[in-house]
Amino acid sequence: YNPARTWTPENAVGIGGAYMCVYGMEGPGGYQFVGRTVQMWNRYAQTEDFHAGKPWLLNFFDQIRYYEVSSDELHQMREDFPRGRFKLKIEENTFNLKEYKEFLAQNESSIKEFKQTQQEAFDEERNMWERTGLANFNSQEDEVLSESIDLSELNSDAESIESPVQGSIWKVFVKLGDVVKEGEVLAIAESMKMEIDIEAPEHGKITKVLCSEGENISAGKTLFVIEPVN
Repeated sequence: YNPARTWTPENAVGIGGAYMCVYGMEGPGGYQFVGRTVQMWNRYAQTEDFHAGKPWLLNFFDQIRYYEVSSDELHQMREDFPRGRFKLKIEENTFNLKEYKEFLAQNESSIKEFKQTQQEAFDEERNMWERTGLANFNSQEDEVLSESIDLSELNSDAESIESPVQGSIWKVFVKLGDVVKEGEVLAIAESMKMEIDIEAPEHGKITKVLCSEGENISAGKTLFVIEPVN
């Protein structure tokens, strides 16, 4: 027997060789396949669950149990938990290796069927990567340089507006010749599941539009050229 804890809400559990990942940091992306949790890492505050020398939440063999809450309740939990104002429900339990092996034996056929389907899907995905050239990484530095604009070829007061991220263009709101205000959104880029507004740095006229909706872009690519107007 091995000691185990089950607490709510929280960590990761492995069943039949399948594993669930819980992110230990805040992030703009990630998949919410099962559910959301309270914070798993707290470096700066000491609470009953986070104490000196152990800023992480989980222990070996911890198991997770999810339950339904409203969006407001979850946000309140995540506000309170790192400050020690939300108490986790932790239950001591045991991990029975014999029962676990019996579970695997009882479900052997369905586990094998799933693993076969999983492997076939993986092989199909890898083959698609090979066909489309995604299997090999190519540096985009040369591409970024070739996409930049030599401002010496433009009017002396012209300014290029570049992409701050690598991603794709979701929306373009202006066209050649438009006069825009400082701070006006010219386009929206999508990167890492975030929307990034591309704004006009000044009041001026759009003299070049060098992007289109759906286009993949690199960080540093010139998207627009703007010239100030009186």
